[in-house]
Amino acid sequence: MRRFAVPLIALLLAAPQLARAAEPVCLTPREFTALSTYALPSVIGGTARTCSASLPPTAYLPRHGSELAQRYAAGKAKAWPGARAAFLKMSGATNPEAAELFATMPDDSLQPVADAALTGIVAAKLKPESCPAVDRVLALLSPLPAENAAELIALATGLAAKAGPGGPRFGKFAICKG
Repeated sequence: MRRFAVPLIALLLAAPQLARAAEPVCLTPREFTALSTYALPSVIGGTARTCSASLPPTAYLPRHGSELAQRYAAGKAKAWPGARAAFLKMSGATNPEAAELFATMPDDSLQPVADAALTGIVAAKLKPESCPAVDRVLALLSPLPAENAAELIALATGLAAKAGPGGPRFGKFAICKG
């Protein structure tokens, strides 16, 4: 499945010209939290790999990143239904044809695609100079269960974006009010 995931993700992410021109898609706070809960293990793993050259070996991620990702993976199955809905909504806004394909895929085939896409979105935004701050945030979140960490991420996203135009965002997707 992995060999098919990369072309599908490229199709999904590289075709913004197919994006709908109608009202922008937004994720509800519940969808964003489910997506965050589901994605945390993959994103933590990807962040640890991306930041490995930028962090000292004594930093949190090099020492405990894989342990945290493994612990947070316990919440993935419970979060998947909401994360799936959010992923399909995001896919539909980016590439309706890919979203139709994704909607027909069984969960065990779609989950690796979602993992790779969500990790890719974060990796594309993560700059090496941000790694120390991300390392610190993950160290602070680490005592929390995945659901609480995801809720805090959703809350922080909303609070941080309130001052900006258009309200809170996750990439080019808005966080709905309800």
